[in-house]
Amino acid sequence: MTHRSHAIRETSAGGIIVRCTDDGPQFLLLLDGYGNWGFPKGHIDGGESPDVAARREIQEETGLGDLILRAPLGMIDWYFRQEGRLIHKYCHYYLFESRDGDPTPEAEEGIVACNWYAEQDAIETVSYDNARTVLRTATQLVPQFCPGSGQH
Repeated sequence: MTHRSHAIRETSAGGIIVRCTDDGPQFLLLLDGYGNWGFPKGHIDGGESPDVAARREIQEETGLGDLILRAPLGMIDWYFRQEGRLIHKYCHYYLFESRDGDPTPEAEEGIVACNWYAEQDAIETVSYDNARTVLRTATQLVPQFCPGSGQH
């Protein structure tokens, strides 16, 4: 049995994307090929800072370009197996505001769908507890820049 101390460490970055609407903030969730709802994320390329990597991953996986970095959201970690190896994944998350139009799921990145959800629906839809925790942190920051948030 492999011990967790022998896990291979990987670091990635991702983003929670919000758009401010007349009906309140909406959060973008991505559906992956395994049927799980989450957020855009991916590896940090050499020389990239985590926030730059998060912006790039969002653009690659959703096509959204007009992104405003609003706040760092901290880091989550989890273990998984890939090709028989134990991986300990760390992911830095950032809150971005999108003023772009509709996102386009990037099939080459394994994204099946990109959908906007109201706050409570997003919290209920996201597949992973650690991602849900980061989303809740993000929802607390949104009233600082989304007029009308916190009222719905």
